[in-house]
Amino acid sequence: MSETNLLNEVITGYRKIIEDRYQFDAIDKIVEIPIQFDQSFIQETRDYYLNYIYPNIEKREELNEAFESLDNYLKKPDKLLQILLDSTSLIFKYGIHLPKILNAGLGALKSFRTANSFEGKLVEEATKNQVEPPFDKKEIHSLIRQLSREDIDSFIENSQSLFETLHDKKLVQKMIEIISYLITKMETKPDTYSNAEIRGFQIGKELIEQGNNLFNQLPTKEDQQELIQLIVDIERAALDEIYG
Repeated sequence: MSETNLLNEVITGYRKIIEDRYQFDAIDKIVEIPIQFDQSFIQETRDYYLNYIYPNIEKREELNEAFESLDNYLKKPDKLLQILLDSTSLIFKYGIHLPKILNAGLGALKSFRTANSFEGKLVEEATKNQVEPPFDKKEIHSLIRQLSREDIDSFIENSQSLFETLHDKKLVQKMIEIISYLITKMETKPDTYSNAEIRGFQIGKELIEQGNNLFNQLPTKEDQQELIQLIVDIERAALDEIYG
């Protein structure tokens, strides 16, 4: 089986685990759910995971193409900063904080790439151990156990960092404004920037906006922080089950 087909099987198997893990009744059995998070909100949180962090294979292809085109900018943000420095209004508005805000936005986009890295490691383990699909919960858990607990903890911490960024409303609005400006400037130079590069920032903006919409449903910073902690608790409880 080709590596691409194997990856698709891993994606399908792991998405099913996420879908089951973030069912309200399943969560209620392993951690205490704060009273302000009802079944409908938990479902929205699960849908965000499945739509933007672990999307289906069809949407994953578009995301991969978009983010692959962004990788050069994610690694070298100075290229983007140069575009922003052409904007007098942004410089006047954000001044010396402009690079920091840009880096925060790029950091959020990098976080969305960690799922790809994680799934790639599962594919490596499946290939090395000659594990054949389809991958149900038992097989996926077996592949995860081949990874070090430190690697998985790092993955959880990265996800936590993403949600910490998304719940900072003021920072998110600044990131959205700056990414919107980048998109507009890139669209005026089709000979310099490809459609894939522009689409990458458009998707990145959507990912940040939808995450922000999720947090905006929670009225207080305390509620938002409780959501972040709940997600961490769910993931750590799942790891405890996997590693026994």
